Amino acid sequence: MSGDSDCTRTSPSAGSPSDNEFLPDRPKYVCSLSPDLITKAREELQEKPEWRLRDVQALRDMVCKDYPSLGTCLDDAFLLRFLRARKFDYDRALQLLVNYHTCRRSWPEVFNNLKPSAIKPVLESGFVTVLPRLDPEGRHVVCIRPDRWTPSNYPITENIRAIYLTLEKLIQSEETQVNGIVILADYKGVSLSKASHFGPFVAKKVIGILQDGFPIRIKAVNIINEPRIFKGIFAIIKPFLKEKIANR
Repeated sequence: MSGDSDCTRTSPSAGSPSDNEFLPDRPKYVCSLSPDLITKAREELQEKPEWRLRDVQALRDMVCKDYPSLGTCLDDAFLLRFLRARKFDYDRALQLLVNYHTCRRSWPEVFNNLKPSAIKPVLESGFVTVLPRLDPEGRHVVCIRPDRWTPSNYPITENIRAIYLTLEKLIQSEETQVNGIVILADYKGVSLSKASHFGPFVAKKVIGILQDGFPIRIKAVNIINEPRIFKGIFAIIKPFLKEKIANR
């Protein structure tokens, strides 16, 4: 079932994981989840192993019918990310997939030439890192440290590229797809001049991607070392946050 579809791949969007070529044989999906995570996915994400490939095929068929020129990867494992992120609601998963590509195409400063070698200084700066150990809930903790960024060295969009690449790497793991992630933001040493780079335009774009344009479950957002100007920073962000995320 997973390999049969009349919808062939077209040119992908900027930074898309899909290759710009026709691939007639898609990789066969093999579940890597532990028994405990299979149970968790069933209870929290409405994922039924016996229906999994049927659900993936249903999403694939919807893409082919409604968005034949989307230029997306149609592999089982790739589409499954979007189903899990939207608890196997076909319509919401499809919209998330469309948003994923729309976000990439609408912000070329971030998504053109999006690869680790292009932002090596940012990745080496420690602006965004992943803690070596999972939290008690089995979730990766993504740490963001603005104090590691010197605005005169490169624009804020380079930091966003680093965050996005980090999330892309994490979401390849089925465990992360089920457990989600935690974001830990350390605002130590953040000045007003540095915060000014994160204006409404950038805030709206970033939050739009995290909430509606990327297949990852953000389970908690923790802020430490809040500066006095944090209320001002949050005032910029809050209008774009959904209530569910704001409460986290």
